[in-house]
Formats: sequence, structure tokens, C-alpha cells
Amino acid sequence: MNKINKLFSERSQEKKFLSLYFCAGCPTLDSTGDVILTMQKRGIDFIEVGIPFSDPLADGPVIQSAATQALKNGMTLKTLFAQLKTIKDQVEIPLILMGYLNPILHYGIEAFCQSCVESGVSGMIIPDLPFDDYQKIVKPIADKYDLRVIMLITPETSEERIRFIDDNTDGFIYMVSSAAITGAQKSFDDAKQEYFRRINAMNLRNPRMIGFGISNAQTLKAAQDNAAGAIIGSKFVTLLNEVEGNADVALDHLFEALKK
Repeated sequence: MNKINKLFSERSQEKKFLSLYFCAGCPTLDSTGDVILTMQKRGIDFIEVGIPFSDPLADGPVIQSAATQALKNGMTLKTLFAQLKTIKDQVEIPLILMGYLNPILHYGIEAFCQSCVESGVSGMIIPDLPFDDYQKIVKPIADKYDLRVIMLITPETSEERIRFIDDNTDGFIYMVSSAAITGAQKSFDDAKQEYFRRINAMNLRNPRMIGFGISNAQTLKAAQDNAAGAIIGSKFVTLLNEVEGNADVALDHLFEALKK
């Protein structure tokens, strides 16, 4: 069974997941494996590994800066897959690659999926992948390799579209807290809370994870109260950079921040 499906199938209603995002190759080129293994050791449930790209449209300044640094450091998809292969046998939690379509097309969709399997990756998030292209081109190849393609929804996504995504994807749905770019927020306003309640009421087949803007106890609780768990990106990337890639220390600081 795919590790993503296994993780969610074994979850009790009380269990709330925490997933973290970081950009491969930042702050140093060779830190990817250590960051992943440290997160696993510290109890993170699954990890989004960012593929750096020169034009990350959905990302805020923190992740854009991380991607720029990673590219300067020499990170490529080929290098990333090589790094992941070296730790494959040690990684028990799901790894999800998050990146834009352009580098994946250059690599080749089938070659990308094959490399995912060879390096222990369970799925992918491609924010700029059109849904029609997902269904006609990407999904058949991903299914062949037992990989999950995770789709995003936002407050602007129509109910019809959400149900269509729910019916045609597997794994989980990435529920973006707002239609804005990524970045830490202090709280979720009434409009976001209403969005969470509206999606809850739809009783979707797939579990949901809430991301974008989670950085403290208030936003974490709101996400965990309204979904299977929370995804944290910008806050962790900032902390990781501040401690020069020491994932243990960055996680100490993150867990402390999530109590406030």
C-alpha cells in the first residue's frame, strides 16, 4: 500500500497529523537527507520536499528566497533524487515532492515517476498542474507507479470543483487556508473559519490537510480542529535558515513557537 494511504488509513479520529515543508538544497546543498531523517526522528508524520524553481508563483518571499538559494547551491531534480536514494531504506514516513510543472516536464513525467519510486517518494504536489492535464497525462503514469498526486483547493474553489477533485484523486486534499501566497499568519479570520466549516460540511471522501499561514498555537489548533492535520512551510523554512540547517534546533524552535 502507498505510504500516504497507509498513514491516513491507520489514523484514529483523535490523531492529528503534522507535516512540514522544506526546500531541498537550502540552506546547504547536502542537508536534504539529514533534515528528513531528523524530522522523522522527532515525530513529524510526513514531509513535503520542495523542488526549487526560479519562478514559484504560489510561494511567498520566504520560500522564494529558499528556492533561489537552493538553485545557487546547485540543487537539481537529478541531485535531489540521488540524495533521496541514499536514505531510502531509513525513511519510514511518506515523502511528497512539491514543485512546479516546468522542471518535471523537463525531467520527463514518466522518468520523474520512476525516479520517485526508486528514491522512496510516495506522491507529489504540483500547484500549477491543470486538472485536465492531470487526468489525461499525469494520473495514468502516476497510477502505474502507485504514486499519489495531491490536489489543492482554496476558498475560491467551487463546491462542484471540490467534489470533482475528491472523486478523482486519492491520498488527501491539500486545503489552502487562503488564496494568497504562502507565508506565516498570526490567526485565521472569520472568513477562513467559515471556509473551514463549509468544507467540513461537505463530508468529502478524502482526508484533508490545511496549509499556508500556520505558525503558532492559534493557527495550528484551527487547522487541526478542521482537518486531519496541518502543514507548515514558511515558518519552518525560516527557522531552518536561522540555525544554518540544524534541523534538530529548528524543530526545537518550531515546537516552542507552536505553543504560543
